[in-house]
Amino acid sequence: MPRPYVIDTFAWIEYFAGSVQGQKAQPYIEGPELITPSIVVAEFTDKYTREGLDPSAKLAFIRTRSMISGLDDQVAEEAGRLSASRRKKVPGWGLVDSVVLATARSLGSKVVTGDAHFAGLDETVMI
Repeated sequence: MPRPYVIDTFAWIEYFAGSVQGQKAQPYIEGPELITPSIVVAEFTDKYTREGLDPSAKLAFIRTRSMISGLDDQVAEEAGRLSASRRKKVPGWGLVDSVVLATARSLGSKVVTGDAHFAGLDETVMI
């Protein structure tokens, strides 16, 4: 059985925008099994709220469509290690990026994203 895809904030935003990258994310988002890290819910909500938009309906869709993955201590520890390492190599790499990547690695999965920070990583499906 294939592993679920981990959907990051970038992919969700583009999907809802109906952009070209969102269309590339569509088969993954509308596929049989996907995971959204809880930190993505926070980042998504932050972006929509800062832009004066109500994220409620889109968050309801995300919750219905995907399993929301909480942050446990093992993923958190790995995310901290990833942040320390990736920030040396990738300008602008953030802790949210690390949590998303650590979540995918913990599941043996891939991150669906268009975020350039993830370019070149084996665990990435670039849209």
